[in-house]
Amino acid sequence: MESAPSRTAMFAAVSRGLFRLETASPWVLDDVLALVLVGPVWRELRDRFDPLFPGPVRRESRTAVCTRSRYAEDRLAAGAFTQYVILGAGLDSFAWRQPDLLGSLTVFEVDHPASQAWKLERVRELGLPLSDSQVFVPVDFEAEPVRDVLGAAGFDWAQPAMFCWTGVAPYLTAQAIESTLRMIAAAAPGSEVVFSYRAEDCVLDDVGTEFARIYTPIAASVGEPLQPGWPVIEIERLISRCGLKVVDHPARADLQQRYFAGRTDGLRPYTFETLVTARVT
Repeated sequence: MESAPSRTAMFAAVSRGLFRLETASPWVLDDVLALVLVGPVWRELRDRFDPLFPGPVRRESRTAVCTRSRYAEDRLAAGAFTQYVILGAGLDSFAWRQPDLLGSLTVFEVDHPASQAWKLERVRELGLPLSDSQVFVPVDFEAEPVRDVLGAAGFDWAQPAMFCWTGVAPYLTAQAIESTLRMIAAAAPGSEVVFSYRAEDCVLDDVGTEFARIYTPIAASVGEPLQPGWPVIEIERLISRCGLKVVDHPARADLQQRYFAGRTDGLRPYTFETLVTARVT
């Protein structure tokens, strides 16, 4: 990670792109830029890792990666926010997919300096437009206070903000998760955070269990090891202890009803990650 982009961020982008290629529309998330941002190496990643996962595991994990982005963006669109902070932004393409929102919204992309530098190089190579409303914030999460760096980048702690923090907490210790939630709790009242956390093993179905078995050593091998899962009651206690209030904590059945009702192909997200929205009161 000191000199290379996050591999797990690349995995997530490849998942978003392949979901669009391999799934019938309507897509829960139509990320036309995901594979473009990764570049030609996406085929190498697909050919190397796809054979390790059974078809249903690939299908549900890709669905989940897209669903968590859609869920966060729906919460953003439903609120009265002037700032959108993407923590661990990776190869997120929100600012290019949703240009109409940039007029009234400032997007702060927060990520490790190496990952962000790599992404910006890809953006320059592709000639993607950049806006004053899109602010890139390089942060070494282990060495720098995110609050201070965000403030220096122009984030206004007195204005309501939506924080998107998906696909990151499963790799973090409980202490790191708590520290980030406390930082978010210092934002203006009405601010929200959408984040995903690893579910405890005992609630995983067969697909979720198989994904965990296969993916855990892969994540460790690229230097981004997974942490143990959380019981629902424990993550809600942590959120409350940090000064936030849970306002939505959808189970997979809830997400399936919201985003996949009426489909005949059985599409659904896996059980490995759980989404939750918490608000600053």
